[in-house]
Parts: sequence; structure tokens; C-alpha cells
Amino acid sequence: MSVEVVTFGCRLNTYESEVIRNAATRAGLENTIVVNTCAVTAEAVRQARQSIRRLARERVGAKIVVTGCAAQTEPQTFVDMPEVAIVLGNDRKLEPEFWAEQRDPLGRASFGLDKEEKARVNDIMAVRETAAHMVDGFEGRARAFVQIQNGCDHRCTFCIIPFGRGNSRSVPMGEVVAQVRRLVAHGYAEVVLTGVDITSYGAGLPGAPRLGKLVRQILKHVPELARLRISSIDSVEADADLVAAIADEPRLMPHLHLSLQHGDDLILKRMKRRHSRADAIAFTDQVRRLRPGIVFGADLIAGFPTETDAMFARSRALIDECGLTHLHVFPYSARTGTPAARMPQVPHSVRKERARLLRDAGAAALRRHLDGEIGARRRVLTEGSDTGRTEQFTPVRLSSHAEPGQIVDVTIAGHDGRHLIAA
Repeated sequence: MSVEVVTFGCRLNTYESEVIRNAATRAGLENTIVVNTCAVTAEAVRQARQSIRRLARERVGAKIVVTGCAAQTEPQTFVDMPEVAIVLGNDRKLEPEFWAEQRDPLGRASFGLDKEEKARVNDIMAVRETAAHMVDGFEGRARAFVQIQNGCDHRCTFCIIPFGRGNSRSVPMGEVVAQVRRLVAHGYAEVVLTGVDITSYGAGLPGAPRLGKLVRQILKHVPELARLRISSIDSVEADADLVAAIADEPRLMPHLHLSLQHGDDLILKRMKRRHSRADAIAFTDQVRRLRPGIVFGADLIAGFPTETDAMFARSRALIDECGLTHLHVFPYSARTGTPAARMPQVPHSVRKERARLLRDAGAAALRRHLDGEIGARRRVLTEGSDTGRTEQFTPVRLSSHAEPGQIVDVTIAGHDGRHLIAA
């Protein structure tokens, strides 16, 4: 074994894991495992710790490096684990120089062989720029990811991620376009733009270009790109050019994942969100008029501190009022150091039950969407030998073998409650 990277969390982590894999491999490291962690919930941290212990049992002698947001926000958690050789902050994990420095003269990973501190975690708030990191592909994935932005200037009361990622900073447009062109040249038909808060894109760049302009530039300068997809957005910050691109650019996929979090105005205020319930409904109504057939996903948190039954009911009703299809539901997880962790907490059992109810409502919404797809003709990006996703990001089971990364035309014959089934 040379270098193995285990990834938790978001699409940005997926992208960064590929950069890490390339840098560590080029450095000639051997018998090295990198665990790229997530800090969104306490459960994400628990899963990372569990994975580290399992890897240490299965790969005796391997050097385990822990990085990512959880390593940045709570390094001592991983320093205290005897299985871990080094804990690496988010600011250094993408530096080729770091990985090159870890190779001893015999080609072995030297993590933990010297007397340096086990934790190498710096002040992430001091980081001011995000550079593009060119990659040629993503191991085992049919679609490619391009980082356009990192960090977040907002301070939602439940969120620890700004302390793991730092303040918002953007990759210049020309570098983004070059990376998309590179990936398309390596055979990728679909590219996903990713970051922590991508609707804040461009604020620190010359001329302050917005996300909509970046989308237009990519589609203009990479005409051979078949499908462009954008990851989670803050709908209230969507600029006019982005909305126009959604309406008139057929290569921009008709699927948006919205960072909504809740459907009650008082809870949204306590979360320190920047939109209201009415804003969310108005945005989905507007975009659906402009792009009929578009599908919306969303993040929703169940059991946020002070949430009453009535508040929760308004949040659940938002699924139908916004016409949401693909839900990411999270029972609220208190993160040490965030303001919400000091608010009156909803009992864990109530959070769990409310999350179940949200998921049930989401499953019913998905089934309604699947019902409406029967008989439709769809273009599907194949992900495995017999699976893929439509332009609306709906999963499909294919009737015949196809190589991953191909775009195929299929007729939808039915569904199994979770996936469309192609004829």
C-alpha cells in the first residue's frame, strides 16, 4: 500500500482528498493513510474516530495522518489517539511541500519519528487566499469537483465550520476555468462547483465577480463541457446573473441544493440565518417559473434549541411549500464553542423523532417526484455499471451495463421508492 485517503463530509473534502492523494503520492510516501475529517456534527467526529481505530487494526504499521475540519477545530481529540501519527491543520494539508518533507531517505513516511509536536495546526483565520490545485481526476467517481471558494464570513449560531475553514476567500475565475478545461480534457462530462459558501464567491477578488458571472465564463470558455452543476447555495445570496443562467443555460443542471436549515422565522433568527421563510418560498417559486422541471434539495435541522412543536410543524410544512425533493436532514448537534450550544436544548429523543418525521416527509416528496418521472425521457450520467443520475440529480437504475462517466438517454419505466428504473 502506498497512500490511501479516507474522506468524510462534503464535496469540498472530496476535492481536497484528491489533491492530498496526488501530493502524497508524488512525494513517494508509502504505507500512509490520510483521514480527511468532517466537523459538522458530533456524529461525524465519532465516525472518524471509529474509522481511525479500525484502520489501525487492519493496517498494522501504517502511519495515520488526521486532517480536515475536525482536526482543525478539535486537534486534541485526535492527538490523544495512540493510533494517530500526526494531526494536520486545514491550512497545510494541500501543500505539496509538507508531504515531500515527510519522506525519509528510504522512502518511508516519517510521521511521528521525530520529536516535533504531534499536532501541526495553525490559526486558520490568518489564511487570506485560496489557490487552485490542479487535478486530473477523482478516483472512483464519474463526476469531477472544482473548488471555487473556501471558508465563510457568516457566523450561524449552530455552525463550527468557519472555525475549521477560516474566512471566505475565492479562487480567481481564470484558474477555475483552467481547472474545468483540464478535467474535461481528461474525459469528465460533468463538473460540480464546490466550496463552503459558494454564493459569497468573488468578494475578495478584483472587480468582485459573483457566482453567476463565473458560471457564465465557464460555459462560454469550456464549450465542450456537457454538464455543469453547482453545490449547496444560500438562496438569499443568489445574484441576478446566476438566476438568469439557471433560466437560460441548458448545460447548467436543473437541480439546486439549498442551505435552508429551518422553516420557522424565529428559529431562523436564532440560527442567525440571513433569509426568512417567505424568502425561501419566493426563491423556489421564482426559479421554478424560470426553469420548469427544476428540482430542489435542502438541508434541514431538526430539534434546534428552543424549537417548539409549532415551530417544527412550520419547518416540516416548508418541504411541500418549497417543493423540496432531495433532503439532507440533521438532528441538531451541539458543537462546543458555538452560541447555539448555550441555548436551551431540545431533548435528544425529541430531536431524533423530529428528524425521523422530516425524513418521512422527504421520502414522500421524493416518491411524488419519482411518480412524475415515469414515462419521461432522461439523459443520465452513469456512475457505476448499472446506476446513474438524471440532470435533476435523481438516481436511476439502468437496464444494461454502461461505463462510468458516460451520458446515456433512457426512458423511465418505474421506480422503487428511492431510484428511478430505466426501461
